[in-house]
Amino acid sequence: MKNLRALSLAELETLMKDLGEPKFRAAQIHSWLWQKAAGDISEMTNLSKALREKLAEQFAIPKVIIQHSQFSSDGTIKNRLQLHDGNYVESVLIPTEQRLTACVSSQVGCSLSCKFCATGYMERKRNLEFDEIVDEVTLLNEQCEKQYGKKLSNIVFMGMGEPLLNYGNVLRAIDIITAHDGLAMSPKRITVSTAGVAKAITRLGDDKVKFKLALSLHAAKDHKRNEIMPINESNNIEALVEALNYFYKATGSEITFEYILFRNFNDSEKDAEDLVKLYRRVPVDLVNLIEYNPIMNANYDKPDEDTVAAFMEYLHSKRVNVRLRRSRGKDIDAACGQLANLGRG
Repeated sequence: MKNLRALSLAELETLMKDLGEPKFRAAQIHSWLWQKAAGDISEMTNLSKALREKLAEQFAIPKVIIQHSQFSSDGTIKNRLQLHDGNYVESVLIPTEQRLTACVSSQVGCSLSCKFCATGYMERKRNLEFDEIVDEVTLLNEQCEKQYGKKLSNIVFMGMGEPLLNYGNVLRAIDIITAHDGLAMSPKRITVSTAGVAKAITRLGDDKVKFKLALSLHAAKDHKRNEIMPINESNNIEALVEALNYFYKATGSEITFEYILFRNFNDSEKDAEDLVKLYRRVPVDLVNLIEYNPIMNANYDKPDEDTVAAFMEYLHSKRVNVRLRRSRGKDIDAACGQLANLGRG
């Protein structure tokens, strides 16, 4: 069976013509697929029974389901999502006083092997299709409304996988999430995080995207970044600086540096000084300092509070816009860098 959601509105219009149906039926089907999140063709009750039967002979709507949820003491919810082929990814709903954020995945596993990230120790099995990514957001939005009585306010592509290595599906999903005849969410409330794929960052500029971009930096010198992020060997800091400046000039969209602090690795005043120098070379809106969350296989630890405070104070003294992001969901392995399809309950 073909996936009905793989068809664009134009392709649905062609299909209706081939079936001898009026053109407006395509818009009705499109609405059922993306605004009403229909899980079966039989739900499309404003279509004739005959048309529904014709569609059901050729097409299906493979849906992502929540296989298991874990609830943190701080309100964070980690969801293990089952895909139609039996693979799994994890997505996280993160509530704070200011916002309700969905952290979504873009790949089953990851190929980048970042040394501090649980997903980096997994095999990359495949990319998520665009409709699977939309399902993630739809499911977390429904969960958000059920648990907190409000819709999602933000989406971050900071779950499993490297979004820019699934470029086409991620952008097509965002198009639907932000479309007026889709989920109608503002692109300004969406952040795509990348480990640093320079050519893809440049391509985002060419495509004039409107969402925000976050670079998982974690070290401001190549020799250190090479040690923890193998991708830096082919996408070094100089290449990233050039790509980020191109992206900003083309889009004007916000750029964030994500910087996990590791004890006795990137937490010294010299490391802070290097970060300031890099910050001044790119139009960065914010530096997010992140608590490290220990994982199996990785021999890293987080600094003590005094070291973190000193690092932040140095950045403040140099007029860097910096914020400390406290990790949430640590008690259920839902925090930054901990997603690995292990939570089965």
